[in-house]
Amino acid sequence: MAQPEQTASGGHPSPGSGGDYDPESIVIRSAATVLILADRPDLQVLMLKRNARSIFVGDMWVFPGGAVDPEDGTPEADAVVEGLTDTEASSNLGVEKGGVAFWVAALRETFEEAGILLARTPGEKELVDLSQRDKEERFGTYRAGVNAGEVDFVSMVREQGLVLDGSGVHYVSRWVTPLGPPRRYDTRFFVTAMPQGQQPLHDDDEAVHHEWVRPAEALALNESDEMLMMTPTVSMLNRLSRYRNAAEAISAAEGNNEEHDELVRIRYATEGPARIAWPGDPDYDEADPRVESGMVRWPG
Repeated sequence: MAQPEQTASGGHPSPGSGGDYDPESIVIRSAATVLILADRPDLQVLMLKRNARSIFVGDMWVFPGGAVDPEDGTPEADAVVEGLTDTEASSNLGVEKGGVAFWVAALRETFEEAGILLARTPGEKELVDLSQRDKEERFGTYRAGVNAGEVDFVSMVREQGLVLDGSGVHYVSRWVTPLGPPRRYDTRFFVTAMPQGQQPLHDDDEAVHHEWVRPAEALALNESDEMLMMTPTVSMLNRLSRYRNAAEAISAAEGNNEEHDELVRIRYATEGPARIAWPGDPDYDEADPRVESGMVRWPG
């Protein structure tokens, strides 16, 4: 991958990224984001439109996600993840320890931004069903508290007798925000299936709209500037468009390791999905690995 200190891409600038700051002083934070898939009846992915006032990627379309917080990497957080140990998570991500915090952050942000709770009763296979009115109202109240900073997400999961889904959420990509934006992230991308008995609902704060969209349609709308996206988002939609259904896409993400990594490059003077060069493309060696690059671990 390109080193984080290298120059910004020529992709869409964020409308919400104005202000005076020193790009060299921006600290790179760890982050996690999730592609939530469903067959409706054809393959679609949940996308959120960011608030135009957001400092980072304002007015752009993204997947649910955000920064990894210190609370995501505590022993208490590790204890509420079922089906994945920190050793396994860290090995998967290529870090010494603390890898499971990325899963906790991804699931917490999904709950905060999209109202989807990727959790289940210990030992059960199916994720929690929130379609009953009392559960919907109870977890809606919890979600408001988590977003307001008044409720701890991990404590809520534990007190409700639930565990987070560590086995059904799969690591598929990594991108580092290039030099330039006012906030920079080292972001891990994950993929999972939309749980039965739940409905997405944007928080109307960080996210002002949500939509299920076919990958190819999202790419076309990005190219026509109707759905603004950053390069990593486009790269994931590009790969997702190769699959026929959610089960196939998720199956392709299971059990992968660094041997499956593809380093993505950027073509000069090209915008939209066509700016991304994949290994095997005729001009891959001529594309620029310094401007912006990412890793995709999701065999097509």
